[in-house]
Amino acid sequence: MKILAAVMVALMSTSASAFCGFYVPGGGAELFNNATQVVLMRNGTRTVLSMQNNYQGPAEDFAMVVPVPVVLQKENVKTLNRAIFEKVDKLSAPRLVEYWEQDPCYQPPPPRPMRSMAKMAPTMDMLTESAPVARDYGVKIEAKFEVGEYEIVILSAKDALGLDRFLRDSKYKIPEGAEPLFRPYIQQGMKFFVAKVNAKKVTFANGQAKLSPLRFHYDSEKFELPVRLGLINAKDKQDLIVHVLARNQRYEAANYPNVTIPTNIDLVPSTKNEFGPFYASLFDKTQAKVKGSVVTEYSWDSNSCDPCPIPALDESDLTTLGLDVLDSAKFVAPEIEVKNMDKLDPQDQQTVTQYLNAIQQQVRARHSNGQGAWGFVLTRLHARYDKASLGEDLVFKAAPPIAGGREFLTNGATLEQGAIAYGNNQFQGRYAIRYPWTGPIACKNPIRGRWGGNPNGGAAPPMAAQDTAFAPRGKDLGTFAESPVSELGVVGKKQRAGQPVNLKN
Repeated sequence: MKILAAVMVALMSTSASAFCGFYVPGGGAELFNNATQVVLMRNGTRTVLSMQNNYQGPAEDFAMVVPVPVVLQKENVKTLNRAIFEKVDKLSAPRLVEYWEQDPCYQPPPPRPMRSMAKMAPTMDMLTESAPVARDYGVKIEAKFEVGEYEIVILSAKDALGLDRFLRDSKYKIPEGAEPLFRPYIQQGMKFFVAKVNAKKVTFANGQAKLSPLRFHYDSEKFELPVRLGLINAKDKQDLIVHVLARNQRYEAANYPNVTIPTNIDLVPSTKNEFGPFYASLFDKTQAKVKGSVVTEYSWDSNSCDPCPIPALDESDLTTLGLDVLDSAKFVAPEIEVKNMDKLDPQDQQTVTQYLNAIQQQVRARHSNGQGAWGFVLTRLHARYDKASLGEDLVFKAAPPIAGGREFLTNGATLEQGAIAYGNNQFQGRYAIRYPWTGPIACKNPIRGRWGGNPNGGAAPPMAAQDTAFAPRGKDLGTFAESPVSELGVVGKKQRAGQPVNLKN
């Protein structure tokens, strides 16, 4: 299966985060994965993978081991600023918003007539020196170079046992059970990216290394996330968050069931202090309903959002994540064929040819001048699993666009529920605390149920649900939900009290 354009980010938290490789510590220390974020972009066969890692443990040298499909060279690898990973995670995280009912007696001015839009221009939618001798183990050092604090080695291996012994004899205490997990990757002909870190070049804060994120790119047909190898470092359940960035396209899991997170749920005001526990419980119940499922939490144009916890991604962000080398892959302008061209008279043929050439020139210009950042969709997928429940690596497939989690009313009164098919992607996990109007109502025909910002000003931006892997779990959703969660059979407090559950109170 071909790899499609994608961005994959594992949840940034502590030792329960997922990782598409594993850590091997020097000196025999026990080491568990602490936090990993992986960003993968794709165009054609070009893949750009950016990865941020932290760990908790002693300040000895350690290495990250990640399966990769090809041999990487130094020019394929660079280090990044850490801030981009926080931005991607926060932008797509489930969000809590606050709305205040507007003055029921306020009469807004009539809307201005819309101007007709100008006709758009034609576009196309179109290891170290002391390491053992590799050949004794059926292991070959394919490449070796340094980037920042990393000493990088690319290994190939003929069999899993040889690779296991090679790493152990290289003074790395490989966790027990690693050899069977190596085997499928070796059988696929994959290489192993080993990024060894010199702890003397790393800053530690409270026992946690602040490592420079790594970015590397390669060309490959495959689209899969090798998460099983990360189970070596798993103590308990792991949370995996996969971000997919692709032009005009949403993605979902191809080899696991897919569900969307329940959204547009009104919550009691106290949830503002317990948003993490609320969302952890909502997610657990959603995944339990369809066991082994991957949950879609977000799918939206990457350069917009509504509401926005932070500014949306811009061209510089996408360039940091790999747009610079993504669009440097071999590019062929699209060839457009017009049926029955031979039946046109020569003047019309010339006109059509000029028009098609203009389209192709526009596409070439967009490709070459950096406008390739246009049209990306950011999709966030979330899975939670352990060693027993994860049977195979994640594979992804293109999916049709969906919408949901917006302040849109159906039948003029009730918020849209769930995910619906839509022309473009506008889906998010969005939850609201609503404050009804408490002021005087002196007019004859008050209009209730109009929601907006705090009339007194000072409203906080939307709150993003991050680090939910370590929020208290098992909370009763009924204690948080003001409106019902129909997908999960949860009765909201308004429904229990016999009150209307729509927005027209």
